[in-house]
Amino acid sequence: MSPKPGVLEPLRVRIRRFQFIVGLGFLSLVLGAMLSVSLMARLKGLVGALPAQFLQLVVAVVLQDLWVLGVLPALCYVGARIVPLRPWSTALGSAATGGVFVVALSFVSDGGDVLTQGWGLASVLRLATFAGGILLSAQAIRAGRTAAERGSSAAQVKAVARQSEYDEFLKAAEADGARMEQRDQAAAAAATAPAASPATPEGQDSPPGEAPKTPAA
Repeated sequence: MSPKPGVLEPLRVRIRRFQFIVGLGFLSLVLGAMLSVSLMARLKGLVGALPAQFLQLVVAVVLQDLWVLGVLPALCYVGARIVPLRPWSTALGSAATGGVFVVALSFVSDGGDVLTQGWGLASVLRLATFAGGILLSAQAIRAGRTAAERGSSAAQVKAVARQSEYDEFLKAAEADGARMEQRDQAAAAAATAPAASPATPEGQDSPPGEAPKTPAA
């Protein structure tokens, strides 16, 4: 006996939501990496010309983490306009997905050194940008849901207005049809009614050429 469809539906919804969150984090990392590489190649001279090394490090970290600071919030906003997403779970899950891929790539390129490195200023800055990206993504999801609800409300108002206009048009068409039907029935009744022959009034002379009819004595 096969299980009822309603029993497995919550599990399917969770699986689809998990897949969407993972795909969101991976897509933001890929798009952010391409954007970061392009900007770092163009702004390399400007970043190197900054007077303080601390500023150079901050700008470099921000450019490297554009996937979580800019791309992920933008994708979360667009996704929230289409799918009802939970702000914090989606933001945390997608950011964690991208972070895992970043650590994996660093481990492949640098080997085990990435695990033995100490906590420096760059690590603290990257952790701060990661937390800021999660916060921005959650806010973007809330803004996207608000915009989606406003759009849905406006669409419902337009649908109600169109429905009322259609009802009025239908009532007017039905009234016109009823009047036309009454006219057709009246015309048909007038055409089928027998024509009444005019009666000769009593005491009036008979028409010329006809002999007066008198009863025999």
